[in-house]
Amino acid sequence: MSSREQNKAALYEKLMLLRDVTNSTSMNKTSIVVDASKYIEELKQQVETLNQEIGTSEASTVENSLPVVTVETLEKGFLINVYLEKNCSGLLVSVLEAFEDLGLEVLDARVSCSDRFQLEAVGGDMTVTTLLIVIYWHKFLQHIEGHADGIDAQVVKEAVLQAIKNVQDSEQ
Repeated sequence: MSSREQNKAALYEKLMLLRDVTNSTSMNKTSIVVDASKYIEELKQQVETLNQEIGTSEASTVENSLPVVTVETLEKGFLINVYLEKNCSGLLVSVLEAFEDLGLEVLDARVSCSDRFQLEAVGGDMTVTTLLIVIYWHKFLQHIEGHADGIDAQVVKEAVLQAIKNVQDSEQ
């Protein structure tokens, strides 16, 4: 078979592959190319639509993002992780005050407060004097509120979420 015939056979194979990929039913070369062109335009439209949806989704995610708070109980304290898509002014202070109100001292922490808020902290027992003051304060509050629950991971999580909510509410 000559080089010309090989090239013609290769071109025919590629044309049939193009026909299959574009779901064309045409047998005419020109019609297959026109169908392929229409198919490419449809794909461009789909890409544009998806990009718009992604942009809209990202914008609504940032606006409506909920904080992610996880608290793990350690041998002597808690490992607290807080993540929020949007940083708020005063958020770190509010979270640290919530720890203090619970009688937790921050033993180790990593914080990022640029565009997003991210905190990983290990909270443990406070010194004896500080802890006694906090305990008496909590007992007083529990007496007023009528409950005497101990501090567990859920209590820490709720306190952190409330601190975040307070900051977000004050910004609105």
